[in-house]
Amino acid sequence: MPELPEVETTIRQLKTKVLNRTFVDFWTDTPKIIKKPKNINDFKKQIIGKKILNLRRKGKNIIFDLSENKSLLIHQKLTGHLLFGEWKLLNNKWVPVKKNALAEKINSYIHLLFVFDNNKMMALSDLRKFAKVELWDKDKLENSDVFKKIGIDPMDKNFTFKKFKEILKNKKGPIKKILMNQEIIAGIGNIYSDEILWDSKIHPLTKISSLEDKELKKIYLSIKKILKKAIKLKGESFSDYRLPSGEKGGFDKERKVYRRENQQCFRCKNLIKRVKINNRSAYFCPFCQKNNL
Repeated sequence: MPELPEVETTIRQLKTKVLNRTFVDFWTDTPKIIKKPKNINDFKKQIIGKKILNLRRKGKNIIFDLSENKSLLIHQKLTGHLLFGEWKLLNNKWVPVKKNALAEKINSYIHLLFVFDNNKMMALSDLRKFAKVELWDKDKLENSDVFKKIGIDPMDKNFTFKKFKEILKNKKGPIKKILMNQEIIAGIGNIYSDEILWDSKIHPLTKISSLEDKELKKIYLSIKKILKKAIKLKGESFSDYRLPSGEKGGFDKERKVYRRENQQCFRCKNLIKRVKINNRSAYFCPFCQKNNL
């Protein structure tokens, strides 16, 4: 699933392409992806003619602020990623006009397609078809339960160490689970929680209540460090995620622990192990990450 760095990268790249453009057409072969309004004809009628005034991120959600006080929310979920370019329909399949990175197999599962007033297109490639698209009145979205439940953004200027300690106060459970809880901190998922904990030398199963201030500070600094680096490198494309251009992000060369089971730790050369936490895998070094089990 695209996490904060991938979503931020998507927004930054799309912003240079679609800002101030107007939707003139829309296509889908998977109506279930459109959650609001559920009637596809209503969605198409409402989206056409709307101009994109701004793009922003809320947790892992991509928000297009539109004319007439509308907002388009897209959550890419597990295997979805937004692409930008031009496609043509060939034998009932959308294929890119130019034979570039968009032609990679992982970019071919196109189930939504938006057409702009300059004939350019934005497509959603989603192998598993789990993505979510909603069209809201902007004011209602801002005051919705969807937004109210989203935790603090770790890239926000208000995300200080003091705030970090405050939001963790009285929380229970292993630190990895807490880092991935979108109602506590928004945007961190399986990949970056593992990388953050490896960087801060904290075991993923460490109980949050057992962490001392110095260990919390390490985690806090690692959150900032790892996410900033991942954004700079345009995200992780180990699996399905691709940039809007169809190209891969560059964080994979920095990946220290995620999905490296039985490979040597870059610090101590011991083997990386994997453990299950709530049916999610956590990768760690049993030698480097011993703290407070």
